[in-house]
Amino acid sequence: MSPRKAVDQELSKERILETAREQFSRLGYRDVSMRAIAKALGYSPGSLYYHFREKADLFSAMTTADFDRLNELLHDTMNQTPTPGVDQLRMIFMQFIRFGLDNKRSFELMFLIQQPELDCYTSKPKMASYEEFSNAVKGCLHHINPEHVHNDDMVWVLFLSLHGFISFYISSSQTFEELNELASLHVQLLLRGLH
Repeated sequence: MSPRKAVDQELSKERILETAREQFSRLGYRDVSMRAIAKALGYSPGSLYYHFREKADLFSAMTTADFDRLNELLHDTMNQTPTPGVDQLRMIFMQFIRFGLDNKRSFELMFLIQQPELDCYTSKPKMASYEEFSNAVKGCLHHINPEHVHNDDMVWVLFLSLHGFISFYISSSQTFEELNELASLHVQLLLRGLH
């Protein structure tokens, strides 16, 4: 078996991404090196370069995978409640909050990292994900109050409100289950303002 094949079998991209996610969220992008990630995994840096050209490539793959998971959750939520309207929008909002609180490290790196040199790696998947969110919300608004369907500012404010709830609790040790009742009240108040 070739050394590369052995490395590929022993060290998966998923393991690298999970370790990198933990390192980036704990130390920040600038203070993490490929060498440090490899060391945390117990491998040589060359093992990582087999999967990723450089740190930025690894970061891009990590955030893209996280946005894909968020988009998949949105699609699954819409399929679970096929009738657009209040119930579907409630589920979309609750699942968005659940994603943020169940994946605090990912959410932080997806939305909260403030480093302009990383924008080129995160802006495209971030905008595509927001577009999916926006289309889902507008589909529901069409059944709740058609006057709001073309109000892009309202959709943005709804997104910011959910985002703010998650951001407030992202550093706490509280889980989604512990915050479920509060999240539900938050979503209920948002929905009340749409009629």
